[in-house]
Amino acid sequence: SKMTVKAVKMPCTSANVYTKVPDGGWGWTVAFAFFVVEALTYGIIKSFGVFFNDLMESFDETNSRISWIISICVFVQTFTAPLSTVLSNRFGHRLVVMAGGLLVSAGMVIAAFARSVVDMYVTIGIVSGLGYCLSFLPTVTILSQYFEKRRSLVTAVASTGECFAVFSFAPAITALKEQIGWRYSMLSVGVLQLGITACGSLLRPIVIREQEEAKAQPPEESTETKYMLENEQTCTSIESIDSGVDITTSPSNVPGKTKAEPKSEEPKQHGQNPADNNSAPPQPKTKLLDFSVMRDYSFICYAFFGLFATLGFFAPSLYIIPLSRSLGIGKDHSAYILSAMAIAEVFGRIFAGWLLNKKPIRKIYIELICVVLLAVALVAFPFASGFWGLMTCSVYFGFMLGTVAGTHIPLLAEDDVVGIERMSSAAGVYVFIQSLAGLAGPPLAGVLVDTTKNYSSAFYSCAAGMVLGAVFLALVRPCKTGLCHQQQQQQQQVEESTAGPPSELPDDFIDMDIGKAENSGKGSDSV
Repeated sequence: SKMTVKAVKMPCTSANVYTKVPDGGWGWTVAFAFFVVEALTYGIIKSFGVFFNDLMESFDETNSRISWIISICVFVQTFTAPLSTVLSNRFGHRLVVMAGGLLVSAGMVIAAFARSVVDMYVTIGIVSGLGYCLSFLPTVTILSQYFEKRRSLVTAVASTGECFAVFSFAPAITALKEQIGWRYSMLSVGVLQLGITACGSLLRPIVIREQEEAKAQPPEESTETKYMLENEQTCTSIESIDSGVDITTSPSNVPGKTKAEPKSEEPKQHGQNPADNNSAPPQPKTKLLDFSVMRDYSFICYAFFGLFATLGFFAPSLYIIPLSRSLGIGKDHSAYILSAMAIAEVFGRIFAGWLLNKKPIRKIYIELICVVLLAVALVAFPFASGFWGLMTCSVYFGFMLGTVAGTHIPLLAEDDVVGIERMSSAAGVYVFIQSLAGLAGPPLAGVLVDTTKNYSSAFYSCAAGMVLGAVFLALVRPCKTGLCHQQQQQQQQVEESTAGPPSELPDDFIDMDIGKAENSGKGSDSV
């Protein structure tokens, strides 16, 4: 069937109405917007380390106090995820992302004129952190709605914007600082982040209406004709002999209804029939935040997977350079290791998207394998020795990190977790739960390093969290199948309890026909 597209005007926005998920079309524009948003959000966050030394010198602060700027930013970004979901369901993804871009830019621009690290906590940590949340989550959510068959591949490729930003922004900002200083460089970054607002304007809403196909089909028979045909078939079921039952075209005479409905109510029934008029049935209101996902055991297991797996996302990027320096590797070579990790992450994201796009494949199991291999990479870091050993571990870790980081949120749209219908609410709750690990992960690793005086303890703790995450991820599919089985049993029980005894025909209906049949048989015998 040919897919039809029709624009429908809505307040302050216009929506694309499709008869099925387009898997392309305007979705390619949304994918490009997500690529840029990813670069201007997570790419800037991961590149913020180029300002660390300048901030410590300007504010005369320690490294740990400066590190809290990004910790607070990441925490606010993930903690306010349910708010992003509520606002997106209320005002639409486009307006929310545009507002988030303004907050991100405003926070970074004001931070360029900060006089203390506390000012940075407020401007970048809270203002920009809230803007990051309002920008990223609605973009990845609406992108998943535009694609179905290619969802994994497109989302993975578009998410590489973060990796390209880390690879390009860090040297560009460093070179810019040498020319105009760190304050004006930060101001320039804030102005650049206004591009998030422009990308938000491209997020045209999408509506899937399968009823459009039904209109193109031939009109069905009217209700009265349907009942008349059914009654005629019933009447001729016994040797095509008249049963003596009065046949009318009213639906009230359908077997099983013991009370005849008044004829005066008949027009009202026709008025309520969608086949007789164009009035659409009232649609339920969209929930701003659907907490019913918290009753889904499969989602709970997936949320715990995200909670523990997030502990393993931060340690290598934070401690790979200190670990390399402790092994006697120079600063330049340590930077090469970090760059190689970012490049490998690009290939990991693309590979995961290509692999998950294959049919048929159980995507949740592929994700589980990637998480297990990622835990192995974290364990391998403490055993690395020398530049090439650490480079090998970094490339391996970056590749496996890309397979997990680029797919764990889009997998919420799969039926094994919650499905595309509830992805918006599920993503908000999921990222909110992740915020706890995002805030506690770096300080926990720092405490272990300070206690043991060994950077290996940070990698071991992250590997332990990744293993726990793999355990909960392995429980997602069993919980989903068990829950579906229980729901089917409950539905069958409800149907059996609500279904009354089989519809009975009038007592004289069959008796009269059988009597006539017997009489006719006797008459033929006598002849």
